[in-house]
Amino acid sequence: MRVRHKPWAKNKLKQHSDIVIVSPAYCSGEWYDVFGREAPLHVEIGAGKGQFIVGMAQKYPDYDFIGIELNESIIVSALQKCLDAKVGNVRLIRADARGLTDFFAEDEVDAIYLNFSDPWPKKRHEKRRLTYSSFLARYEYVLKNNGVINLKTDNQGFFEYSLESLSAYGFTLRNISLDLHRSDFKDNVLTEYEEKFSEKGQPIYRCEAVCHE
Repeated sequence: MRVRHKPWAKNKLKQHSDIVIVSPAYCSGEWYDVFGREAPLHVEIGAGKGQFIVGMAQKYPDYDFIGIELNESIIVSALQKCLDAKVGNVRLIRADARGLTDFFAEDEVDAIYLNFSDPWPKKRHEKRRLTYSSFLARYEYVLKNNGVINLKTDNQGFFEYSLESLSAYGFTLRNISLDLHRSDFKDNVLTEYEEKFSEKGQPIYRCEAVCHE
């Protein structure tokens, strides 16, 4: 999907540096200081326009959430949702997810969310998939023991690939759903994409992967 360029986005992001963290590497190991408290730290990679992370922040006020999104014309929408909802437990990072181990210290993160990530279906693009082994190594580094990766997608091929990749790497799979919205899973917070896909009758695939040291 083509994203409309928003030339004013850069200035707006700068105006709210309390929410959009400019130098996340300086926060590594000290995110509790950024939020002003010690609380479980949850990270969404590919936060998009922010519907999911803001919804989670509202649902779980005792948790702290960080959304990572590279495109400034998209993340500015997430910023606006944070401002509209007046949530104090969300911070945003405009960066590439490959910098994850620079942004977070070892064993600092309690949970990671991968929602409707680009499936990169062509074999030559496998290394770009967010469940490729090099990304899993980053997740393992920042996740605490028994930390969890939560994955949702509408793409069956990517889901099957991810299950195999996560299992081969050593993560323990649980709560696997081949049709999330017709399962007994509770407390699901929808993303923008999820709403569109589910309205069309597209099954949503979900799983959790537990990290063990």
